[in-house]
Amino acid sequence: MTKTLSLLLLRISLGGLLLIWGVDKIVNVEHGLAIADNFYGGLMASETLLPLAGAVQMLVGLLVVIGLVRRWVYPLQLIFNAASLVAVSASIIDPWGWCLEGTNALFYPSLIIFAASLVVMAFREEDRLSLDAARQRPGPVSWEACRRCS
Repeated sequence: MTKTLSLLLLRISLGGLLLIWGVDKIVNVEHGLAIADNFYGGLMASETLLPLAGAVQMLVGLLVVIGLVRRWVYPLQLIFNAASLVAVSASIIDPWGWCLEGTNALFYPSLIIFAASLVVMAFREEDRLSLDAARQRPGPVSWEACRRCS
């Protein structure tokens, strides 16, 4: 039961993070543009593209939270989180800025988020509280069906 609840909490928190990032790109476009410029070399730094990227990120986040089409959205989630990890990699290598300039220890959790994304992918089949798992379970057998089999 502990593994089941752990995977549920991990899935909800990872998907929730994508939802938050996606909403931010839509409702706070200036912030998203600044992040795109500072960390992603200007990639998606467009007032038109950024909200669209936010909508895609929100959709992926929602699908992760509910555990639907995990075979496809978990790799997308991993790509999003890997991009964030690469963008702040200097802060992972040197969180206190002893050797590298412009780093921040607050970005270190990007490594943890990336690792968590790998964990939910690795244990996807054991996540019994996802919608995918619920759709694969056979339904309850009725009394009538049991009687006909006897």
